[in-house]
Amino acid sequence: MTVHPALPGLASNPAAPAGVLLRLLTLDDREIRQRFTWRRSLPDEVAEAVLTHPDRRLRLSLAESWTVAPELRARLLDDPEPRMALAVAMGPLPYRTEVPPLPDWAYDRLLNHEKDIVRYEAAGAPTTPPHVLVPLARHDDPYFRRTACRRAWHLLGDDERAVLLDDPDATVRESAALHVMHEDEERTAQLLESLEPGWDRQLVLERGRLTRGVAERLLAEESHLPPLLRNPTFPADLAASLAGHDDPAVRLAVSARPRLTEEERAAIDWQVRPEDRLDTLWWVWTARDDADVLRRCAASAHTWLRRSAAVCEELPDDCVELLAADEDFAVRLLLAERHPKAPPELLLDLYVHGTHRAVGMLTTRPGFPAAGLAERFADAADPRCRALAVRDPAATPALLDRLSRDPDPWVRDAAARDPRLPADRITELLDAPGTGPAAAANPALPAAAMTALLDRAGVGRPPLDRTGVPRPAPLDRAAVARPPQPTSD
Repeated sequence: MTVHPALPGLASNPAAPAGVLLRLLTLDDREIRQRFTWRRSLPDEVAEAVLTHPDRRLRLSLAESWTVAPELRARLLDDPEPRMALAVAMGPLPYRTEVPPLPDWAYDRLLNHEKDIVRYEAAGAPTTPPHVLVPLARHDDPYFRRTACRRAWHLLGDDERAVLLDDPDATVRESAALHVMHEDEERTAQLLESLEPGWDRQLVLERGRLTRGVAERLLAEESHLPPLLRNPTFPADLAASLAGHDDPAVRLAVSARPRLTEEERAAIDWQVRPEDRLDTLWWVWTARDDADVLRRCAASAHTWLRRSAAVCEELPDDCVELLAADEDFAVRLLLAERHPKAPPELLLDLYVHGTHRAVGMLTTRPGFPAAGLAERFADAADPRCRALAVRDPAATPALLDRLSRDPDPWVRDAAARDPRLPADRITELLDAPGTGPAAAANPALPAAAMTALLDRAGVGRPPLDRTGVPRPAPLDRAAVARPPQPTSD
């Protein structure tokens, strides 16, 4: 059956009644399944229907959803599909979005699952909260002890840390030592000897506490100078001797060391181009609670220092104002992306004039402006700007109606989703080419129009169960169980 183009929008409509959603569940359509898993809430009867839906693809998609309630995802652990526990263990991986964790009982089951891969994925998943990993510090398997070191070190007691630092497994000892190397010269030296070239060894070069002897030996090797020079404990006189090095990356690292004056930095031939990607300087990040350090960095002529200060939420208000007008685009973008008090005009300016792919996400920042956008952008030449007019709380139904007829689909979609658009126009847009899904997702779409759309599209009603509630056909095997319920004595 060919699905009406607007129906996927109904699946993501927050105001869609349960009956509408249950009818949609009878369709075999990939986009509809996907949109169900994007929803932030599901009526109880719809949630039950999804959990017991015969299409395992829908249930697997639910396991990977970052918007549905974690309690709902956890109930999939009783699903008969063999791959389901692994999907729940791996969890969703959205970009720059925090995912609420599963209930603790679910992690207890995952970390004690019969399959090794499920246990390993659950322990290593970035969405797994550190507190459930604490018991793994005493696990028989070194993989789990290593995971506890990496993810839950800050929650371990002194005795547990001491045991891990002296663990019989070398990889566990190394993982534990990475947490104390910044204050332990001996363990830093041991890590430099034992670790193979890679990310962990670079961290040691950049953050481990160095003796002068180790620093001199590493300097003589000349194979890893930039991260070594970023280490605050690397002797200042040795670093100064490299200020005129042939490699521009070495000169840049020397110029960004913490205790240099502005005059000393200016005397080094360093360069940061607008497109250069630079990690945040570790010494700036670790001093982010020190307002004086952040002020010096924000006022510095050195681009790398200013970029590093821009990512710190602790940045004082006067520095936020200063960096919002910085000449370096990356400084302004980092501030806009990371700081909760980034000025609204900065967010708007970067969105309107920026060409970097990241500027499109700035509209999701809490400080992105809304008031006055209709007057400023309703007639703009750029459709991305015209679409901003819809965000204005003062945008009138007449303006929204006009924008819903815009020649650009981006603008039409923005207007079609707005609940202030007159209901008759929303209904009309359901059958408009390209705009149907956006109109169908509009929470102001009358329920009668939703039902009529399903009827026109030939979407039948699911069979009734014994209680009279429409449901999809049940799974062939046992229905998904509810989570364990507390018992009283």
